[in-house]
Amino acid sequence: MVNFNGNLLSKNTSYLNQENRGLRYGDALFEAIRVVNGKIFFWEDHYLRLMASMRILRMEIPMNFTMEFLEEQILACVDANGMLEKPARIRFTVFRNNGGLYLPQTNDVSYIIEASALESPFFTLNNDAYEVELFKDFYVNPDMLSTLKTNNKVINVVGSIFASENGYQNCLLLNQEKKVVEALNGNLFLVKDHHIKTPSLKDGCLNGIVRKKLIAILGSLDKYQFEETFISPFELQKADELFITNAISGIRPITKYRKKEYDAKVAADLLGKLNAAARLN
Repeated sequence: MVNFNGNLLSKNTSYLNQENRGLRYGDALFEAIRVVNGKIFFWEDHYLRLMASMRILRMEIPMNFTMEFLEEQILACVDANGMLEKPARIRFTVFRNNGGLYLPQTNDVSYIIEASALESPFFTLNNDAYEVELFKDFYVNPDMLSTLKTNNKVINVVGSIFASENGYQNCLLLNQEKKVVEALNGNLFLVKDHHIKTPSLKDGCLNGIVRKKLIAILGSLDKYQFEETFISPFELQKADELFITNAISGIRPITKYRKKEYDAKVAADLLGKLNAAARLN
């Protein structure tokens, strides 16, 4: 079942057409959200990011788009799919309504909520082999739009195909200044000794929810030095650890980049603290 504008519909129901602006122009935003036993992880952060992104794209925010209303709509979809007492992945998509060419006829929006099952109720550390490479066919343009979670993800699609064709589990994206920005599906953190770095938003990375949570966690820990700053490709092979963060997986350690192999001690330490933050949220 999917929730389309408050109506629960079978997944094979035809409720969109060829005029959909998300399809035509990528005129849409989405949030990937973890829900466990009816609790939405980091819901306030997801909600505020969505509202801020809608304002940046000049979408009209409906009066009923309160935190409480959207939470009800998410949980209604979870319940309709029999996952209210299970871990679930939610994709919440907002798109501008049909009409117009590049210039829309309206700024009013519609939304779709989809639910799929997750294996674990908590973020877990996957230690399977996870090799990455730089993706250099196309570059991220570092501006405010690149920090938003829009449906314009062609570089991520082409990069994923490149990774699959070459036997990598993921790729790291570069901006036009050849700085490392992020992974195809999440933010990047680099560990060297007790110093942890992640690219800043001005470098073009996604304004990730778990990125934000980890920055707050690291700010409260004395044993690590943390810095939001650029990461050069040359630093990658000198690092002790590299890991990727997103709202579904939490923290995903990278095990290999070119000839360098990494451990995941800091990632494991931070994962426990991230799970604690999710339970308290």
